[in-house]
Amino acid sequence: MATSLGTTVGGTTPAVVTPVGTSPESERDAELQEHETILSPDFLSVAQITEMLAKDVDGVEQKLATFLNFKSLKTCLKEAILLDYYVSGFLWARSMDFSIIQYQKFMTLLDMLLHNLRTLHMSLENSLKWLGEVMAEIGPSHLQKNEKWNIFDIKQANAIIDYLKISLFQHYKLYEFLFYSTREEIVIGTEQMIEVAHPSGGLFPNPLEEGISFDIYSTFIEPPPTLDTEIKTEINEKLQIQEETFNARIEKLKKA
Repeated sequence: MATSLGTTVGGTTPAVVTPVGTSPESERDAELQEHETILSPDFLSVAQITEMLAKDVDGVEQKLATFLNFKSLKTCLKEAILLDYYVSGFLWARSMDFSIIQYQKFMTLLDMLLHNLRTLHMSLENSLKWLGEVMAEIGPSHLQKNEKWNIFDIKQANAIIDYLKISLFQHYKLYEFLFYSTREEIVIGTEQMIEVAHPSGGLFPNPLEEGISFDIYSTFIEPPPTLDTEIKTEINEKLQIQEETFNARIEKLKKA
C-alpha cells in the first residue's frame, strides 16, 4: 500500500490510503464492470426481442412459449401462469415504446424477481428492497455518476414500479403458493349412481312435490353455515392494515 502522510498536532497521521497501481481510470473501469453485471445475463437476446416485436399477441405468446420450452400449456397450470406473466410484461413494455436495451433489462428484471422468489424464497419485503437497489443502478438516481448508465428515466422507472405492483407484488402470496405448494390432481371425470323414482302405478308411492318446508329443514336437519361477525370484522381489519402497509412500501420505493 502506498500511504501519503498529513501533519496533525503531536505528529503525523495517514491522510490518504490508495492501493498501489490504481488510478482514476482503473477505478472507473472497475465500476463499469460492476455496473454491467446488473441484471445479467439478459433473459432475452436482441434477436429474440426483435423477432417478437414483429408479432401480434398470439405470435408473442407462441414465441415466448418456445423460448421458455413450455410444452404442456394445455395441461400444466404452472406453465400457463408463468407464460401469462412474461407475455403480459412484454406487451406492457411494448405499450411504453421501450428501446431494445430497455426491453432486455425490463424482461430480465421480471425474470430475476421470479428467480428470487422461486429459488431464494425471497419475501415480499426483501423483493421490494432488492427492486429498489436495482432501480438505483439502472434508473435516474445514477445520473450523477454516468449518464449513459441510466437505462430508464424517472417517468419510466415509476411506471415500472407501478406495473410490478399490480402484476406481481399484489399477488405475491399466489406466486408463493404456485412455487412452494403441492397440488392434487384435478378430477376431470367421476361416476355417480343416481336412483330414479319408480313409475306410477307400481308398488311405491309417487314422489312428493314438496317433501318438507325449508324452515324446518334449515332449522333441524342441516342449518346453513354462518360466519361469526367478530371474526369476519377482524379478518377485514387485518387485510386493510396489510394493504395500507403494502401501499406505503410502494410509495417509499417510488420516491427512493
